[in-house]
Amino acid sequence: MSNARPGSTPKHESYDVVIVGGSLMGSAVAWFLASNPAFDGRILVVERDPSYEMTSTAHTTSCMRQQFSTALNVKISQFAAEFVKDLRGHLGGDPRVPELGIRSFGYMYLADNEAFAEHLRAVREIQRAAGAATQLMSAGEIRRAYPFYNVDDILLGSINLRDEGYFDAGAMCEWMRRLARERGADYVSGEVVGMELGGGGRVERVRLASGAEVSCGRVVNAAGPRAAQVAQMAGIALPVEPRKRYSWVFKAAEPLDRDLPLTIDPSGVHVRENGGGTYQAGGHGAEDPAVEPDDFEMDHGLWEEHVWPALAHRIPQFEAIKVQAEWAGHYAMNVIDHNAILGPHPEVENFLFLNGFSGHGLQQAPAMGRAVAEWIIHGGYRSIDMTPFHFDRLAEGRPLLETAVI
Repeated sequence: MSNARPGSTPKHESYDVVIVGGSLMGSAVAWFLASNPAFDGRILVVERDPSYEMTSTAHTTSCMRQQFSTALNVKISQFAAEFVKDLRGHLGGDPRVPELGIRSFGYMYLADNEAFAEHLRAVREIQRAAGAATQLMSAGEIRRAYPFYNVDDILLGSINLRDEGYFDAGAMCEWMRRLARERGADYVSGEVVGMELGGGGRVERVRLASGAEVSCGRVVNAAGPRAAQVAQMAGIALPVEPRKRYSWVFKAAEPLDRDLPLTIDPSGVHVRENGGGTYQAGGHGAEDPAVEPDDFEMDHGLWEEHVWPALAHRIPQFEAIKVQAEWAGHYAMNVIDHNAILGPHPEVENFLFLNGFSGHGLQQAPAMGRAVAEWIIHGGYRSIDMTPFHFDRLAEGRPLLETAVI
């Protein structure tokens, strides 16, 4: 197996499927297509950053959860948990694939007002009905289970300790990509800069920055924060914007005596266990504007003025901490309803969306990649019905709102 970076020139002049974006989402589609005996077409994956260092996948907290406000999103993450815990089996039984697991320290949502506490009670019923193990905890129960928290201003907490926490998303992405290539998917280093529409409103050809052009049967938009730019090439307005999210890894002078759940504080700051006395925190500013997809500049004042004070208030042991690393990444934010946009465009019918995951893409990639592959092969979904995520809901004013966005 070669780990060499892909070249910049497509091997063929025509492909059945061209996937724009080769990180986790694009590689999930490529894997599920290439590994399915019912598909014998050519696959081209075009990735502008073959190092993958600036992708959304590389900048995440690498966690999954079941605590969503829509049952469909719960089901999607349940498949992600199943997929990760049997990665080798799901990737064809290849003995080279590592055995992964989930470090299920859970997500802890904290409510400091009755309105949000009531919301946690309501979505818990949705989650439990979908099979999640969500528990509600009073302030006293939180204090007894996690005595490091300051819960003087907390009314209620929500946590799930089953299949909710850290997993090695980098390994999952790497092996899906490698095995897709081994099974015949062509990866090229480059950028799609144009599309040619033919009769019937179909994308007939895509043009790369190198000048190369390939004809295509279908185009899959897996371009993450650049999704709107790619859609515009096909004449489609897509309500997905890059929104900047900041992360810090820090070491505590006095580490906690037990795992720290990924804690979503009422301040908007979140923090989780990282191991070895280190922790990872994240957040964003009070204003959350769209940014350019290549804007990764840090807001250093945010740490001093907002994030660190919030951490020290919630967990007093975090008064004495030292930042070890920091970075900025992007959410590909669906600004209409914070949910995925998936499947075919109603008019440009061979243009498929895989966009707008609003911070949930890492855990949703296995189910979403499988779904797009099913649509391409069978013309419909065989596993989880993803039609509620289709583009027409936005065009027709039928949003599917997901409120559990961090």
